Amino acid sequence: MARYLPLTALRAFEAVTRTGSFRAAAADLSLTPSAVSHAIRGLEQMLGTALFVREGRSIRLTGEGETLMHYVERGFGELQLGISNISARGPRLLRLHCAPSFAAQWLVPRLRKLLVETDRLEVRIVADTNYTRFVDDKFDADIVYGASPSYLYGTSGQQGVVVLPLGAEVVTPLCAPELAARIRTAHSLLSETLIESEVKKVRWPAWFSANGMIAPEPHGPRFDRSFLSLSAAADGLGVALESMLLAERELASGRLVRPLEGICEDVTYTGHWLVFPRAKRYSKSIVSFVDWLAKELKMNIDYALIDVEARA
Repeated sequence: MARYLPLTALRAFEAVTRTGSFRAAAADLSLTPSAVSHAIRGLEQMLGTALFVREGRSIRLTGEGETLMHYVERGFGELQLGISNISARGPRLLRLHCAPSFAAQWLVPRLRKLLVETDRLEVRIVADTNYTRFVDDKFDADIVYGASPSYLYGTSGQQGVVVLPLGAEVVTPLCAPELAARIRTAHSLLSETLIESEVKKVRWPAWFSANGMIAPEPHGPRFDRSFLSLSAAADGLGVALESMLLAERELASGRLVRPLEGICEDVTYTGHWLVFPRAKRYSKSIVSFVDWLAKELKMNIDYALIDVEARA
């Protein structure tokens, strides 16, 4: 048993497991690849076990390496939390990448509430349809729409991410109140202008199929963002098929209504996920944001992915 913790070597080990290569870890630590390799070799000799399997230019953790990674991540995470808790009372920064419609329709309208209810959190939001890969430390987290984050990011290997589904969303026809009176059945929609959201995971064919019908050929206006479709529907341009989560404000104000509520079947699906690197799961800004999201969405987020100590 070592009389002291080899912090330099453990830091090199953490960087290699996080970045996936000796070269990337060296760049992250401002060291040479040979220095990182030497630190890992020394750590393996001290522990008397191999931590990585080297396969050409690629590496992967051994079973012992996986075990050590769990404790090293937790240890550095606890240090990070401790330092942030006693450091100067400045703001805690959260750099968030977000799907545009979720940002515009759900998050930004709650931004003041988020800042009031979380301790010293400062939020910077970038909204576009790209997916951040967390390779340049530009973002701390990403709210993703569309394909499964397990497909987009991968949840195995040394560059693991935490993936938290943000609950089920109900997708339903929405329109301005003046149009609702003439929409009594699913067949009523066949004579209406149906607004198309081109990048949505659930579109009109899926809704009509859920109601035992074949969707008509598209003939209405098309948009590539849900907030545009919702705005067009509220202005009376036609009927949009959108998530009630994203339409909360319009439904609450009465600008949009559900003409077929209780009459037809709606489609329920998981549309958004919160994704962040495993290495950041101890970050105070991430922990605060996850707690707040869970409360706002009235859901139980799987905290098994985030150690309980990180929220203490």
